[in-house]
Amino acid sequence: MNATATQLDNRNQLLVRLAESRLVTDDLLRRVRTDALYDRPIPERHRIVFYIGHLEAFDWNLIAGQARGLGPAHQEFDRLFAFGIDPVGGGLPSDQPSDWPRLPEIDAYNLRVREELDRILDDSSPASAGRGQYPEEVILNVAIEHRLMHAETLAYMLHQLPIKRKIAPGSYRPVGSPQPGPPIAARMIDIPAGSATLGIPRGRETFGWDNEFEIHSVQVPAFAIDAYKVTNGEFLQFMRAGGYDDQSFWSDADWKWIKEQNIGHPLFWRKRQGSWFHQTMFEEIPLPIDWPVYVSQAEASAYARFVGKSLPTEAQFHRAAYGTPEGVEREYPWGDAPPDAGHGNFDFRRWDPVAVGTYPGGRSAFGLEDTLGNGWEWTSTLFAPFPGFEPFPFYRGYSANFFDGKHYVMKGGSPRTAACMLRPSFRNWFQPHYPFVYAAFRCVSN
Repeated sequence: MNATATQLDNRNQLLVRLAESRLVTDDLLRRVRTDALYDRPIPERHRIVFYIGHLEAFDWNLIAGQARGLGPAHQEFDRLFAFGIDPVGGGLPSDQPSDWPRLPEIDAYNLRVREELDRILDDSSPASAGRGQYPEEVILNVAIEHRLMHAETLAYMLHQLPIKRKIAPGSYRPVGSPQPGPPIAARMIDIPAGSATLGIPRGRETFGWDNEFEIHSVQVPAFAIDAYKVTNGEFLQFMRAGGYDDQSFWSDADWKWIKEQNIGHPLFWRKRQGSWFHQTMFEEIPLPIDWPVYVSQAEASAYARFVGKSLPTEAQFHRAAYGTPEGVEREYPWGDAPPDAGHGNFDFRRWDPVAVGTYPGGRSAFGLEDTLGNGWEWTSTLFAPFPGFEPFPFYRGYSANFFDGKHYVMKGGSPRTAACMLRPSFRNWFQPHYPFVYAAFRCVSN
């Protein structure tokens, strides 16, 4: 196959992936009852209706606007639905449902945008490809992964909706009361000193976001790390020991947060008649003690102090997940084979976690379980640029706006993370007092 044919084949694959990503978000939005589409499940975020328009507005502004230099699809909507929010310092949005356009208007806008973008992208002639200001392969990857990121963002937002305001898919099977298997024996794994290669090199064909560049090596001293993510059962011990009432386990800022917000347990937990339950996407079940606990970075840090440990750095996670006793690094924790259903709980196959250790096929060379999937993993590393960082010229604020010392890196992936974002270099990040995301953790001893 010659170079031109290869490029065309790659382009066609990207267009197929874009269409598939649309199906994912379309189906997810169908999980919301019509009368709930103007709800705001998370106080810090826009109402659900924003995201209905945002996905198409982003694609238009990126592909037609930034890359092709075309005019607006809809002057008002292109701007209204352009960007989400990430409030810091306690500021919350105060808009009302009446401030947003009606659904028929948004649906008409979305349909027009998709049809026009498809018309633009269907033109694969050399003259058309040459009109782009930026490499089309990069632009399409950005559009695809941005949409798939929002498929996860929307999932954890919808998780906070009352169950009666959602519609489970026909294929959904109730979790019920999962029966725990034999107790998992918590243990730590010794990781010898070695290097961790973070980031990816420029010029490589693999797509990466701007914060994934440039590739560099970090020397990591020897440490020990939990073989499994911390479970609900283990976190329950912290609860019963009064962990939320002992200031010694919390930083000053974290302590102020939990007291001002009256936080005394993980967000996904509910207490009924003296017993703990877990809120899954579509039902409430007795607390599965062998599932990973989903908490904020502040709560994860407090638990780590409670057990005399700490959260891993980004480099420590990478060394334990991708390193090997022989010194080489793997493409994935289990080896070089692409992610599949036997490697972990990811890629939208499930709505909720499963017991830790369920996927031995995803075990790392050092013996870590669930490093990809079943819940992102908090680190102690502040989100900051790698040496040689350059912002995307067409999306300058994607990462740079969050290099503020207020966001922490997360690694790995959750049940609702697309397989394409399971690459070693991918970095996720959130504020430490944000408890809504599907984020777990494990601890290290140095």
